[in-house]
Formats: sequence, C-alpha cells, structure tokens
Amino acid sequence: MYAPSLIAGIVFSVKYNIFHDKIIAMKRKIFFVTACLAMATACNSNQPKETSTSSADTSASSTAGSADEGTNPKGIGKYTDVQLTHPLDEKMVASGKSTYDVKCASCHKLTDERLVGPGWKGVTDKRTPEWIMNFITNTEEMIEKDTAAKNLLEVCLVQMPNQNLSEPDARSVLEFMRKNDGKK
Repeated sequence: MYAPSLIAGIVFSVKYNIFHDKIIAMKRKIFFVTACLAMATACNSNQPKETSTSSADTSASSTAGSADEGTNPKGIGKYTDVQLTHPLDEKMVASGKSTYDVKCASCHKLTDERLVGPGWKGVTDKRTPEWIMNFITNTEEMIEKDTAAKNLLEVCLVQMPNQNLSEPDARSVLEFMRKNDGKK
C-alpha cells in the first residue's frame, strides 16, 4: 500500500498541473485580447482622440466649419429662399419631431453629441435654413459638390442616406431643429 504522504503528493501534483494549465490558458486569452485591442487602436490612430464626446464633436464641428469657407452658404439644390416662421409653427414642430423619431433619431442625437451622424444642437446656428433643406432633400449631390457636406462626411465617415422626405416633411424637420436650438 502507498503511504498517505505519497498519495497526497500525487494529488497535489495533479491539482497543481490543472491549475497551472488554467493559468497558462488565461494568460493566452489576456494576451490575445490585448493584441486585438492594440491592433484596433493602431488602425484608428489617425482618428482624432476623443477625451469626451462633446469636446470631440465641438472640435470636429470647428474643423469642418473652418474648411467651409469656399462653400455656398445655401448649399446645392432647389432651396434658395426658405421662409421661416416667427414664432415657431408648433404643428410643424410636432410633425418634425415625429419625422425625427422615425427617420433621424437612429443616427442623430438632439445634443451636440455625435452618434452615427452629427448631433443636432446648434445646427440652425451653424447652417442656413436653405443649406439644411438642401442637405435633407439632396444629400447625394450636396456631398458630391458642397465643401461643408464633404467635411461632414470626413468627420462622420458614413454618408447620410436619402430619407425621401417630401418638402413639407423636410420643412417640418427644419422647424423642429429650430425648436431644439431654442428658437421661439
């Protein structure tokens, strides 16, 4: 018969080897995850570093704004003179909010935070009503020909799809944007 100390030594050795194998497997997993994160970081090293979302969006907006100098402030499209309501048309605001909820909210926040597309806070202060209407209804041509729209694409990296909004729907979205920016 084996001595109890010999059996205890064998059991310890087996348990140690199992524990040791688990530690090696864990180290490999940690190394793999670290390597993947390092590669992902390296691939995105040319992107602006974001310390907080709002400061990154502000810097992106100011970068886009400074490069917009050669652009037509009214954009490219059929809207050359958009008549604004004073005070805001609350029916249009409600309709615009409804359209935003269905077609816009998945990509745009109402703050200055970027989601997929830029946040909407302050957009009516940065862009003319005509530019906004032309961009909403004529996205492809605006991105192709308008400097400001091209700069937005460079910042967001995703082209806004044509939402096929009617003129009244687009105008209601503009009215909702104005309300979001505190216009009265």
